[in-house]
Amino acid sequence: MRRDHWTRRIRRLDPDTDYHEIYSISSSYEFPWDTMQALGFALYRTYAVPSIGELLGRTGEFTERTQKRYDDTALILDAVGEHGMDEGEGREAIRRMNRMHGAYDISNDDFRYVLSTFVVVPKRWMDAYAWRPYSPHEVRASTNYYRALGRRMNIKDIPETYEEFERLMDDYEARHFAYDPGGYAVSEATLDLMASWYPGPLGPATRRASVCLMDQPLRAAFGYRDPNPALERVVRGGLRMRGRFVRLLPARRTPQYGRDSRNIRGYPNGYRVADLGTFPERRPTSDTRSGRA
Repeated sequence: MRRDHWTRRIRRLDPDTDYHEIYSISSSYEFPWDTMQALGFALYRTYAVPSIGELLGRTGEFTERTQKRYDDTALILDAVGEHGMDEGEGREAIRRMNRMHGAYDISNDDFRYVLSTFVVVPKRWMDAYAWRPYSPHEVRASTNYYRALGRRMNIKDIPETYEEFERLMDDYEARHFAYDPGGYAVSEATLDLMASWYPGPLGPATRRASVCLMDQPLRAAFGYRDPNPALERVVRGGLRMRGRFVRLLPARRTPQYGRDSRNIRGYPNGYRVADLGTFPERRPTSDTRSGRA
């Protein structure tokens, strides 16, 4: 197929009504690897907000069962992207998210911030490293996709445009990024997990490369020193070269989902969406997620 096959398909769709189809094409045909990396970094950023990092560190799930938490998060988001939000496995995945979140006293502001990272970080990643930047159609569709997901998570006061999400994320990070022992522990566990995916010296190199991809405020929040500028240029340049290489490939004929990644390792015999995640005892809170999808 021509390289612009899916781009032409996206242009024929309406990002205000066909946002799920556009997002699915972008994430599983146009940018499957980049989407996995970008969403991983989006979630990782949230650990630098103490109210989030402390909670994740306290549960022990992200420090003691890091691979399972990575797998479950990817597979839950995978189910929503593949099956939609209103039926079947997609609906069950949202129900699982709501029931997990409902066990903890998480503020609406933190929920809005986390949602903003899933809108903003992928666009910034694609613009910087993918084989092409997000198109305006994809930006609008992604915004509408996560607005729809946020509504099903009962998040209040969701921004309406990408620009509003971007301001929310940047302002929230400027006000809240700070060192917290729990957030640092979750960060270290995550970097160790990423290093474990590669043999020998590639593991430590992956960890150093990950630090190079962080912006300075994020590194500072975790207490990491800025890397050698030359090494940072090599890492970021390498990703841009990968993007230029991918640009030469034909369009994908089959979708690639998160479950197809070799880094998803916890379910060699398959899984049920209803069994993913954690099952903590529900605690009454002032801002409880209803558990409805």
